[in-house]
Amino acid sequence: MTTASAHGTTTPSRRRPVAGTVALWVLQVLLAGVFVMAALPKVSGDPIAVAGFELLGLGVPGMIVVGWLELAGAVALLVPRLCGLAATCQVALMIGAVSVTAVLIPEMIAFPAVTLVAVCVVAWFRRHDTAALFRALRRG
Repeated sequence: MTTASAHGTTTPSRRRPVAGTVALWVLQVLLAGVFVMAALPKVSGDPIAVAGFELLGLGVPGMIVVGWLELAGAVALLVPRLCGLAATCQVALMIGAVSVTAVLIPEMIAFPAVTLVAVCVVAWFRRHDTAALFRALRRG
């Protein structure tokens, strides 16, 4: 189906999603699920999570902050206007997770490292969205 423009040309009325865009959104949804599942034990005060954060010296307050950051990032990954910024922020969070895991339990490094790479991919491909968000915020 096409529509006529003011200049007499025809344009498609609907654009089909590009395969890369669909793949990126699938990755974002999967990452959002990962971050929700990682956050739930932290915000619910799971004893194993508490013990882990006590070992790190962050205690319960640090655990709750990290959990809420993960939840906020998971939600923002699903908001088109915020997904680039959310991915960038989650990169910082995952750098911390990978660093801590590498020092304390290096045999468990694979999952946080893969998650870091995946969120880096999203941040990279959404960098123009992030820049547009900052431009819009500067304009007021």
